Amino acid sequence: MTAKLLLIDDDARLTSMVGDYLRGHGYEVDTAGSLAQGRERLRQVNYDALVLDLMLPDGDGLDLTRELRADARTRRLPLLMLTARGEPTDRIIGLEIGADDYLPKPFEPRELLARVKALLRRATPEAADDDVLRFGHLEIDLGAREARLQGERCDLTGHQFDLLVVLAQSPGRVLTRDQIMDALKGHPLEAFDRSIDVHISRIRAVIEDDPKTPKRVLTVRGSGYVFARKQDGD
Repeated sequence: MTAKLLLIDDDARLTSMVGDYLRGHGYEVDTAGSLAQGRERLRQVNYDALVLDLMLPDGDGLDLTRELRADARTRRLPLLMLTARGEPTDRIIGLEIGADDYLPKPFEPRELLARVKALLRRATPEAADDDVLRFGHLEIDLGAREARLQGERCDLTGHQFDLLVVLAQSPGRVLTRDQIMDALKGHPLEAFDRSIDVHISRIRAVIEDDPKTPKRVLTVRGSGYVFARKQDGD
């Protein structure tokens, strides 16, 4: 089935070029030049992924990201941010509030295509991948692509879920940021802008009883992170 994408950007030349490029690679692409137009299209169509510029004429793309993540219908919509802003703080905030990926402008259409493919691939469960990792009250269902704490589904983005899986598949082993980035092939995590730390913080907020004193995902100072082998009295 053809994936449906929505591109929200006020640069008409860019949206025309990128839209044509993505359509040439088999995607259905709708475009919007403002937040208002984007919201209207999102109400009308169930998209498979969203490419969203942060700076728009009628508001900030971060505001729309917050809205989407607060809505059950769009909470898990794969979302790629486009940003011309130089400050890493903007990218960090975007990732913190639920964006799955970011791409700074200017960019090569081929790179955008690769990142969209990666987003869609991570959002599509593989039928054969139905193992469940269990650690005390925490279950990580690889087939359903969801984590559950005491039976309740954890609110993680696809990006955060994949990072949790990397850690949980090596319990008791300290993983450096470089090792994590290598394991997350195709993911745009970059240690220099703290995006790994941002996602770890978000994961802890969801799966830890007390995120300030984590018991599941632990920091090893100067080295990286380790997923606790025993949890909840195991």
